[in-house]
Amino acid sequence: MTQRIASITLLVDSYDTAIAYYVSALGFALLIDHDRGNGDRWVEVAPSGGGVAIRLAVAKNEAQRQAMGAQAGGRVLCVLQTDDLARDVAAYRARGVIFQEEPRQESYGAVAVFQDYLGNRWDLIQPA
Repeated sequence: MTQRIASITLLVDSYDTAIAYYVSALGFALLIDHDRGNGDRWVEVAPSGGGVAIRLAVAKNEAQRQAMGAQAGGRVLCVLQTDDLARDVAAYRARGVIFQEEPRQESYGAVAVFQDYLGNRWDLIQPA
């Protein structure tokens, strides 16, 4: 049996706001934007280099709204790998992405921590 994770779900406040952020600020590709009726959509974005897609799902109740921006309980939610950390940090800053830490060198590579527009923490990593 061959299996892989095709997508993960990320709770968001608005499909259009989330698409604009992930596509414009982070440079992700919009893979799917399918209207399912009654204001519901199936929306997936992914980094330009591929990998696991992120399904953007609008929070539908108070518990889901409370989880937005804190889906990993304050820890890093996603790790985004790059081939050029300095280039991507500069590009992201120019597009308004907020970094919580300055880039640093670790044994596994160079890393910078940023937050998405809802406050979820991300590691941007250039492997050693």
